[in-house]
Amino acid sequence: MNMDSKETKFGLFRFFKSFGYAADGMKSVWRTEQNFRIHSCVGIVVFLLAYILSVSVMEWIILIILVFTVLALETMNTAIEKAVDLSVKEFHPLAKAAKDLASAAVLLFAICTAIVGIIIFLPKLLDMIL
Repeated sequence: MNMDSKETKFGLFRFFKSFGYAADGMKSVWRTEQNFRIHSCVGIVVFLLAYILSVSVMEWIILIILVFTVLALETMNTAIEKAVDLSVKEFHPLAKAAKDLASAAVLLFAICTAIVGIIIFLPKLLDMIL
């Protein structure tokens, strides 16, 4: 099949091939990043708890968005760390700052997610216990 440059740059083949690149990225972050695996396991626990506690549709939507955003941020953090490592061979305070800031973004959103999780789950858990 003969593909001209326009088809290669914008075609359906390239579109579907991009999913392969994304899958490679997900395999890489899973394989190399402990925090991604921890966040993934916590996300599974959150979804199991949401199922057990019969959360509302809106609560499901919120939980899904939060869990996947934490995972996306952790993936972006990894990308930033790798890009910084590629561009800087020795210690540089700006390289450290870039990596620390990317990590802080994940932490801030993880704290936000935990707070929302407490707001959603605590009343339901208390109702079960009391």
